[in-house]
Amino acid sequence: MNKLAQFIRESYAELRKVVWPGRDDVISSVKVVIVSTIIFAAVLGLVDVLLLLGVQAIF
Repeated sequence: MNKLAQFIRESYAELRKVVWPGRDDVISSVKVVIVSTIIFAAVLGLVDVLLLLGVQAIF
């Protein structure tokens, strides 16, 4: 039980050292994630269409 209490105290001390991102940083990161997800989905959709057309041409 003593080790658990020590672990909790040390975890709390480490969390106090964390530098949390600001609102502008979070918004910027979210924009990057959304844009990259849209681009990745478009590329995968294009590959899917091309593969579909290739399979239909063969069969």
